[in-house]
Amino acid sequence: MQKTLTILGSTGSIGRQTLEVAEHLGHRILALSAGKNIELLEEQTRKYKPALVAVFDEKAAGAFESRISDTGVQTVQGMDGLIEAAKNSGADTIVTAIAGEAGLQPTLAALETGRRVAIANKEPLVCAGETVMETARRYGAEIIPVDSEHSAIFQCLHEKGINTSGVKKIILTASGGPFRGKTRDELSKVTPEMALRHPNWSMGQKVTIDSATLMNKGLEIIEAIHLFGVTPEQIEVVIHPESIIHSMVEFTDNTVIAQLSNPDMRLPIQYALTYPQRVPSLIKALDITELKQLTFDKPDYELFPCLRLAYEAAKQGGTACAILNKANEEAVNRFINNEIGFYGISDKIEEALKGK
Repeated sequence: MQKTLTILGSTGSIGRQTLEVAEHLGHRILALSAGKNIELLEEQTRKYKPALVAVFDEKAAGAFESRISDTGVQTVQGMDGLIEAAKNSGADTIVTAIAGEAGLQPTLAALETGRRVAIANKEPLVCAGETVMETARRYGAEIIPVDSEHSAIFQCLHEKGINTSGVKKIILTASGGPFRGKTRDELSKVTPEMALRHPNWSMGQKVTIDSATLMNKGLEIIEAIHLFGVTPEQIEVVIHPESIIHSMVEFTDNTVIAQLSNPDMRLPIQYALTYPQRVPSLIKALDITELKQLTFDKPDYELFPCLRLAYEAAKQGGTACAILNKANEEAVNRFINNEIGFYGISDKIEEALKGK
């Protein structure tokens, strides 16, 4: 049966891959949204023919409306437009992939529809996890995580109807980013260009830098706390350079269940759209015989202090996680603009948390 989708953040990496998966599955696109990349958004609009398109940047929205005036597609703009697309498209599933704090209100609006929400943006759960989960409960919405790690945990827990009551701990795997094995002196000289070369994943700038500092894993710790109802003490981060095991769950009887696949975001995206069914995907099958080794190591919290700071914020609770997220966003932008060094990111975050 054909299903319908709304994709919030369709011009980003996750949004583009979601459209590819949707086309593979034969799903119909009812609404799209973008920040200001109207060239790509126009291509997507003409190809997928949504009824509604939201453009967050109001100046870009005017230009976009002129460009697609021959299509009859309804255009809305600003935050109100994002909320309109989230709430009123009538889609079976709303994929929220808007980076940054701008994703929170549309995510809450999507949950208020009581439909399935595939969450691919970290900020709503990091900054307002309790509110997000309570909104989902109140409106009967279904949250399916799209992050490869959280999708893996979700699959380990739900594939056979397992609930979280028997969970001992969650093991979040991390590739280690591009700087695994580097010294502090080497890391202090890292440039944005170096940090943007991830060995395993193709992602947007912000998340790629977060992967280099391990803040990406720190934010995932906070997400997992809310998604799966566990404590910070129940989450362990393990460096796994091959990125074949996407995360694991250890149960009270010391059984460990893992989810394995080639690193390709199209798989967790598809699972979020088709759950609980599994259907053929676009990704390359994993040939176990080609795996010569799977290695694991403990993270170095001194070399990568962002991970430590995320744990500390998670344990503090309250506004600490929102402060952590905001400070990290600002610091990453400054790093990309060559205003601060690699360790300037963690320094700025620590300063913000101490001033909380």
